[in-house]
Amino acid sequence: MSKLGRVFLAALLASVVPALLPVSAAEAPGVTYDGRSLIINGTRELLFSGSIHYPRSTPDMWGDVLRKAKEGGLNVIQTYVFWNIHEPVQGQYDFNGNYDLVKFIKMIGELGMYATLRVGPFIEAEWNFGGFPYWLREVPNITFRTDNPPFKYHMKKFTKVVIKKMKEEKLFASQGGPIILSQIENEYSNIQLAYKTLGARYIQWAGTMAVGLKTGVPWVMCMQKDAPDPVINTCNGRNCGDTFTGPNSPDKPTLWTENWTAQYRVFGDPPSQRSAEDLAYSVARFFSKNGALANYYMYYGGTNFGRTASSFVTTRYYDEAPMDEYGLLREPKWGHLRDLHLALRLCKKALLWGTPSVQDLGEGLEARVYEKPGTSICAAFLCNNNTQLPKLTMFKGIKYYLPQQSISILADCKTVVYNTGMVVAQHSSRNYHQSETANKNLQWEMWRDNIPMTGDAPIKSKSPLELMSTTKDTSDYLWYATSIKLYRTDLPSRRDISPVLQVANLGHLMHAFVNGEYIGSGHGSNIEKSFVLQTAIELKPGLNNISLLGATVGFPDSGAYLEHRFAGVHTVTLKGLNTGTLDLSLNGWEHKVGLDGEKLCVYTRGGSHRVQWAKAKGLGQSLTWYKAYFDAPEGNDPVVMQLGTMSKGMAWVNGKSIGRYWSSYLSPLGKPSQDAYHVPRAFLKPTDNLLVLLEEIGGNPEGVQILTVNRDVVCSFISESNPATVKSWKRNSGLIQNVADDVKPRAHLQCAGDKKVVQVEFASYGNPFGTCGSYSVGNCSAAESQKVVEQRCLGRSKCSVTVERKNFDKAGNLCPDVSKTLAIQ
Repeated sequence: MSKLGRVFLAALLASVVPALLPVSAAEAPGVTYDGRSLIINGTRELLFSGSIHYPRSTPDMWGDVLRKAKEGGLNVIQTYVFWNIHEPVQGQYDFNGNYDLVKFIKMIGELGMYATLRVGPFIEAEWNFGGFPYWLREVPNITFRTDNPPFKYHMKKFTKVVIKKMKEEKLFASQGGPIILSQIENEYSNIQLAYKTLGARYIQWAGTMAVGLKTGVPWVMCMQKDAPDPVINTCNGRNCGDTFTGPNSPDKPTLWTENWTAQYRVFGDPPSQRSAEDLAYSVARFFSKNGALANYYMYYGGTNFGRTASSFVTTRYYDEAPMDEYGLLREPKWGHLRDLHLALRLCKKALLWGTPSVQDLGEGLEARVYEKPGTSICAAFLCNNNTQLPKLTMFKGIKYYLPQQSISILADCKTVVYNTGMVVAQHSSRNYHQSETANKNLQWEMWRDNIPMTGDAPIKSKSPLELMSTTKDTSDYLWYATSIKLYRTDLPSRRDISPVLQVANLGHLMHAFVNGEYIGSGHGSNIEKSFVLQTAIELKPGLNNISLLGATVGFPDSGAYLEHRFAGVHTVTLKGLNTGTLDLSLNGWEHKVGLDGEKLCVYTRGGSHRVQWAKAKGLGQSLTWYKAYFDAPEGNDPVVMQLGTMSKGMAWVNGKSIGRYWSSYLSPLGKPSQDAYHVPRAFLKPTDNLLVLLEEIGGNPEGVQILTVNRDVVCSFISESNPATVKSWKRNSGLIQNVADDVKPRAHLQCAGDKKVVQVEFASYGNPFGTCGSYSVGNCSAAESQKVVEQRCLGRSKCSVTVERKNFDKAGNLCPDVSKTLAIQ
């Protein structure tokens, strides 16, 4: 038997256990699997997982975010391991502070949840350079992610460092810890063909190497049909219940490592949306088709602090996830998925030990049934796969209504405990409030960075240097400087003709200066990084200095041959001279990495004293640093910096970067992709907080505001046809029983923390319309709506209102032909 086969002998033996039989809990600790599920410490589990990345929030937020994930019904947390933050310098490791992976995994275990560790170490993840440290690029003769000895050496070395650290802390399930799965590589099939046979050999090597580390838990590869045994191939995508062709062996379970809860955003993007109904449908569909684990990517996205985002990716990450960037519950997405997890748990025995079957119920309709013969264990998923039309269907002699593209879950093959298209959970609206405390003494000062001329920049070459290999990822910025001596006869004599500077740039961004004066900027996009800047300029007889500030907006994170990406100034020409077009590309160039303000650390309290600041007023110049001091906002709500009046740059609070901002890059909707930036409370002191902005193009700091954010506006939108909340049922002695005396649709509202309802802003029983924060009354509304809701909810932290006529329409003559809905805000 090969070494690869011996390592997971237990897993392979487990595969012969019939899927319909329970597994003994007396088995040794660890994780095995078969074609039905993972088997954790001898027990089968339905696994609901969510991606939460430790460096995208602060350690003081981890506990709250993880608790909310558990309350949302998750029992697994998935995270990548980020090589470039843990080994920024070759051989020097950092697992402290925001990077304390051990602490994060232990917190997951302390909450009684499992963990999936996506070691990679290539991760993509919209993270700078896909997680690779820059120094890896400069290893001689290296080619990333292929059968290349230098790359495999360093990949294996870091993987072993991570696994050793986890083993030392006894964090694998085989040691009694929470880690039940590990991942090697990441979506390699996207690039495998570029490397031909070397790619195939590499993926086999990666699987063998990982399994050989003997963690006692299975390894997975996502989107990798040729994952070597016993590595499990998994699905990534929005609808793996329909797109996944399944594991590459009948002995492996069906796992979904990434269900995208929305879409990450890049600068220039409009808002990204994915409805709670669509997300719930995809998960219910997956579990109805033998799914064993589904992971939400992301469940909480967080913030790309500092320079950690990849090319053009916004600082805010997956804000449309079930928890938003600030860790606040995005309702109804969070609540609707929580209810889905409860409904699926009511079906646990049927799903894990029942025999599956499929019944055709008509065009676009089907029933997927799990039933254990000779017992009462039965669960059914009634699916309406039509995206436009609701349908009525018969199942086991009972008529059921199915909204378009929805699944009703019948936990006993009779009782509808949940429908993916009918949201019972409350809704919420996010609200920003200007902080009186933080904004009352904002006094802005400014200092303009230096613009180098020829003779000021130390790195010399005949032609412009490639940006990434010159900055070595120590800064976004690289100065290019050259000069040209002109005579009056070289310059146009007509006033309507000016010389034109043309710069072809490989990306991502550039600001141009002639004789120290800003003349314009150009930038690419996430799709097309390169661009050409053409702008009219003024030149003088004598020596003219041309200074170009090239910049990246994060290193790329995906694609083949990642080590061979390029950015920066490519060619430079002057047009419109009397002597014709002049090519300056080989004119002799000087370069300087970074800005002087970066080197002086003017964004820190100590460094800010190294330059002479002046009072700032109104719209400022390019390449200007601004500073102000503020007190921490009142209360405990998350803190936000509103930077809509600035253009492009970076922001720091007390020396900690809250990320890149780019308010001047507008989406097709005419608005910035992001103009509000998270300032973690952990970054703040009670008073005298230093705020520093680096503005590249020109902005007005007087418009900057410090805000707090909450989701204190909660709503409900429930119709008479909605099922009751899934909490109305429980399983008792194998039977589904209702908990409440009556099982009716109800509006359920709950305030966050210890807050209480202080005002009912809107209530209408009839045919209201709109969304939370902007409901409107339709042409049918009960006059008693507001009074009824106020009686049940005012002064309470939570309340429920039954959606039935006798509460709002005792006479029974309100719009008799209209199906009623109750909207509350």
